Amino acid sequence: MASRLLLSRTPWHGSTKIHAAIRPSASLLFNNASPCSGALGSSLGTDTSMIAANNRCYYSTATKTTSLGVNSTMQSSDWNSLGRKDSSMIAANNRRNLSGMKDEYGEMTSDGDTYVHPTPLTLENGQVLPEAQLRYQTYGELNEARDNVVVICHALTGNASLEAWWGDLLGPGKAFDTDRYLVVCSNILGSCYGSTCPTSINPSTGKPYLQDFPDVSVQDTVRLQLYMLVNALKVQSIKSVIGGSFGGMQAMEFAVQGGSSPSSPIASDCFFAANEKPLVRTVIPIACGAAHTAWQIAISETQRQAIYADPNWESNPLQANGGLSVARQIGMVSYRTAKGYSQKFGRNMQDGQSTAQYGSSAGWKVKSYLEYQGEKFLSRFDPITYVKMTEQMDSHDVARGRGDSLKDVLDHVEIPALVLGIDSDVLYPLQEQQELVDYLPNSELKIVHSDDGHDGFLLEQEQVANHISNFLKQHD
Repeated sequence: MASRLLLSRTPWHGSTKIHAAIRPSASLLFNNASPCSGALGSSLGTDTSMIAANNRCYYSTATKTTSLGVNSTMQSSDWNSLGRKDSSMIAANNRRNLSGMKDEYGEMTSDGDTYVHPTPLTLENGQVLPEAQLRYQTYGELNEARDNVVVICHALTGNASLEAWWGDLLGPGKAFDTDRYLVVCSNILGSCYGSTCPTSINPSTGKPYLQDFPDVSVQDTVRLQLYMLVNALKVQSIKSVIGGSFGGMQAMEFAVQGGSSPSSPIASDCFFAANEKPLVRTVIPIACGAAHTAWQIAISETQRQAIYADPNWESNPLQANGGLSVARQIGMVSYRTAKGYSQKFGRNMQDGQSTAQYGSSAGWKVKSYLEYQGEKFLSRFDPITYVKMTEQMDSHDVARGRGDSLKDVLDHVEIPALVLGIDSDVLYPLQEQQELVDYLPNSELKIVHSDDGHDGFLLEQEQVANHISNFLKQHD
């Protein structure tokens, strides 16, 4: 592991100097959603345009590699020729969802800048990622002291485009006040929205990693994000790190790696400001715990088993779309509540069908909603990435390899912490947020009230914004 990282010192392997590498979005390769070039198609013996469709990464405009090796713009109309649903089908699906639940995400893109780590990245498990890059976006301006930074961490299927999923919190005068803060949102290592991921080319083989993509942990993702902040953006101090669900797990990792005191037994592996104070000054984890529990791992594994059961998984894993659709549907059930489903759907049928119907012909509205969500998800994610990302969530455990107990580790995270929990969350129940508050020495718990379960952190944006705003003002 690296020695203690001080912004006033060389931050990597003692005397080896880091040079941050930033690749602008204009030079992104091939599909603008994962760092794959046209070589992906040739290495699989498949036409590159079909690979673009198979990658299932969604964005507003795409790029394709021409025979001259120059990126040209592929307009949204071109996607029909790549096997996308036609516009009438998309419109029908959208109408089908009008009677269902509000979607958590808006238009998902891979926009932003790219941080390319200058050396191979050694992962927590000892595996080495030869090339590691992160897509990220910034909002607002960095002040002269370079310490007005607020880092936002996204959830499992999110991206670096904060406006697509927490847009009500972003902008002048809002919780993420772009008149006061430089707001930074980074894609997760292993995600298909611009960071190194399973569909990236392995430089050792010249072929995409696919299932051979290394096992990345939450610790690995956050360490790379910290390198990006320190080396690429030259950040001197981080005002706060905020995230919900998988984003909350990252926030907790930031709290340990960037918010521990110099007296911590793991201080040699932490990031500190030049004055030996923690690099991260406050943290706000939302709807998560200190480690992924057996309950959460079981739900993740059920989703993975749906993908493994797809007949395409072994021979053509990028086409295991039936399994991925079912996995997404399982997730959508776990994110909500019985009360929420009853209120939205009841025992109602689609298209005026009689409620006396039952069996396979019954057109339950809830069935249609889940099918819609599963089908829509195929346009923006791929099966291998979903498997790897859920495995990364399962790796979450801030105490692993760091001490005898969770208390030993969190005792040294003395920065102010606001922990938010959702009163109806059955996936990450309130007792897990209470445990964080029990062990974080300078923390408080606030409750978000919602009938929408775990998804309340995305849907109850007014409540979430008020809690965050009050906390950030309190710690100005």
